[in-house]
Formats: sequence, structure tokens, C-alpha cells
Amino acid sequence: MLVTRGSRAGALVACAALLLGAGACGTDGPEEEKSGPPQVRLYGTDGNMLNSYPAELKERADLVDGMKGTTPLTPLPEDFKKRLRSVDPKLTDFLYAAESYDAVAISALAAQLAGTTNPRAIAKQIVGVTNNGQRCETVSACLRLAREGRDIEYRSVSVTRAGFTDAGEPATASYGTLHFDGQQLNDAKTEFVGAGDESAASTTAPPKPKKQRGPAEDAPLVLGGLLPQTGDLALANPPLAAGAVLAVRDLNAAGGVLGKPVTWIPGDDGTNPAIAKATVKKHVQAGVHVIIGAGASSISSAVLPDVVAAGRVLFSPSNTDAGLTTVDDKGLYFRTAPPDSLQGRALADVILRDGPHKIALVARKDSYGEGLQESVRAELERAGMGADRLKLLTYDPPADAKAPPVDFTAGAQEIKAFEAEAVLLIGFAESAAVIRALADAGVPIRH
Repeated sequence: MLVTRGSRAGALVACAALLLGAGACGTDGPEEEKSGPPQVRLYGTDGNMLNSYPAELKERADLVDGMKGTTPLTPLPEDFKKRLRSVDPKLTDFLYAAESYDAVAISALAAQLAGTTNPRAIAKQIVGVTNNGQRCETVSACLRLAREGRDIEYRSVSVTRAGFTDAGEPATASYGTLHFDGQQLNDAKTEFVGAGDESAASTTAPPKPKKQRGPAEDAPLVLGGLLPQTGDLALANPPLAAGAVLAVRDLNAAGGVLGKPVTWIPGDDGTNPAIAKATVKKHVQAGVHVIIGAGASSISSAVLPDVVAAGRVLFSPSNTDAGLTTVDDKGLYFRTAPPDSLQGRALADVILRDGPHKIALVARKDSYGEGLQESVRAELERAGMGADRLKLLTYDPPADAKAPPVDFTAGAQEIKAFEAEAVLLIGFAESAAVIRALADAGVPIRH
């Protein structure tokens, strides 16, 4: 169901009152224990609420049974899922596939409106593609209007309610509340929650669009991937890659951009700054105009100075670090994923509805993990959860695939002594080590 901002705020206030009184919110709260540590319910985020995540626990995959969490997610039409599977028949998750599709589509439409593939000219059109023009809902329809030199308002699979803000990110978002039943996400239990403010969408007029009068001299448009083919976030790569490839396919089926086909060059960010920087360098040498990525916010932060110095556009489908809203990007960074300031509210809502008395927030130590952790903490305290009932812990993610796994032994003992009833895991594939450590410490995980 779609929950409005007002009803969600009301739920938080109600939960806060109950937490301060009887201490139960909803009918699905933790059962009281007469002796021993309380049962702990696990919660996750967009980095680990994936069907591919249980495999990270190997023979202990059943530990995720009952885990709940949120992720930026729009109800996807079955036809769109079907078309994604035509790109990747093995696709099991759709996280950020829509955002990836739209990042590619918006970049291409901006180039068409600019009448050039010059990256800086493309950047000046991107926000305007989503605001204050004639609404169009398919790549082909939008391209047709853009070729006629008409302002457009692109609406598609992830950009639905409102367009981009002046900062180049969604003004509104939709989040899915996901549930693991056994070792798979149960789609039947997924609920959708709206967030954001439509009035935050930009009203700034972009440069006047140029009517196409023939193939542009500086075409074709070249897009380069900077997606997590390897590394801690590799489990999220299949839907990201499928969304980008499908968008390029649709663009070229509709006649391409500026009279020529769009070129797509895949590339790996490795969930590693060194790998990502090397990929950016290759893309620049290959003449890429717009780089689609990176997967993780921290990787985008690391490569953004290189991208800006090269005068290219960086457009991420999956960055959520709220700090990137105000980063010094010279107008060259954009994202279709909403900032974590919005996801923090959704997560706090989900956790509070289960009525835990004590909550541990565990995050990977980077801009994504610590940023979302702080957002959730602030929302929980705003809803009435005292600071003494929150425990914040972080861990260093592995430097690369050859590094030893996360050792969370000490942290698990702290959580056990704290007697937490809820543990939020803000991380990627490596966060599975936290779950194993909790089980090894004798923390009873609720299923």
C-alpha cells in the first residue's frame, strides 16, 4: 500500500507514545522473555535486502528468515520486469533497475535537447528533462518531442510523482518494505511508502531546447558504466546493468540520439576507489560523455573530482548518501536514487512499528553507512526513542576481495550485553559477517 507522509508521521508519534508507555507498537513486536537475552529481529537496507544476499551466509542462510528492511523501490510494471529479463534471464532482483534505466534515458534526452553531446551542455538540461514541460512517459515519445525542440517532463519507472530538485536528485521517492520468508523475499508482503516533497522540484528553466535538423556533428552519444561488477556491492550489479542496457536498447530502437545510435561501454567500479578511478580514466580516454554510476556513494565521492576535472557527467542510479546533495560537483553530478534523509524516515517507521525497547544500529564505516546510520538515529530520537536505548556501532569493510572478512566478534558481544531487541544492518554483502557473529555470540535471532 502507499502510505502518505502524514499517516507515516502519525504512526511515528503513536509508536513513540507507546514506546514511552506500554512499549509495544503493532502486533508483531518482540515477545517478552522471562530469562536470558531477548530475541533480536534483524533489519536491513538497500545494500542487503536482496534475494542474492542469503547466499553470503552460505550454509547459515536460514539466519535471514524474518529479516525486514527498506529499499528505494517503485512498484514495477510486469512488462518492465519482463523486458529486464530479456536482457538478463537470470535476474532475481530488481533493486535500482528502474533508477538505472532512467539515469540512461534522462542523460540521452538531455543530449537530444541540448543538440550536442558536450557533457557540460548535457548537464544543463538534465534537471529540466524532468520538470515543467510536456509530459511524456516513454523513451520514444520523449525523444520525438525533444527532436521537435519542445520542453519535456519525463515520467517513467522511477521518476513518477515529481521531477528533480535543483541539486539534481529526486524530489520524491517510493520505498518498499521487504520481508525475508525463509531465504527469499516475499513479494506478497511488500508495502510501498511514499516520501519527499513535490514542491522541492526545480522550477528553474533550462536552456532553450534545440530542434534537430539532421545528425549532429559531434554525435554519437557515448555512455560508460561505472557499476559494481565486482566487490562488496556486486550482488546489486545484475539489475543495475540490466536497466542500463535496456534503456540503451530502447533509445536505439527509437532512432537514437541526434540521429545516431547511443553507444554503451560497460565498466567496473569494484566497490573500490582504485578500481573505479582506473575505469573513469579508461572512459575518459574512450570519449565517454556521461558515466553511469558509481554503485556506492563512497565510490562516487572518490571519483567525482576526476570526473569533474575531465569535464564529464557522473550520473548514479544508486547513490543515497545525503552528503552528496551539497557536494562541490560543478553541476556535473546527478542521481536517480533518493538521498538517505528520506530512507532514514522509512526505516525508523518500519522498526518502530515492531516496538523494540532497545535498538542497535550497525553500519559499514563509509559515507553511505555512517550517513544512513545518523539519519535513522535522528528519526528514532525524534519519534521519542531515548539515546540510552540506542547503540551505534560501525565496522571497517574489507579493502578488497582478498582481504579477510569483517570480524564483528566484539561488536556482537556488545549488542548481547546491551540486550538489543532490534539490530539494523547498514551494509552490503560483507554485512553477512555481522549476522554470523551475532549467532556465534549466542544472540537469539528471531525468525
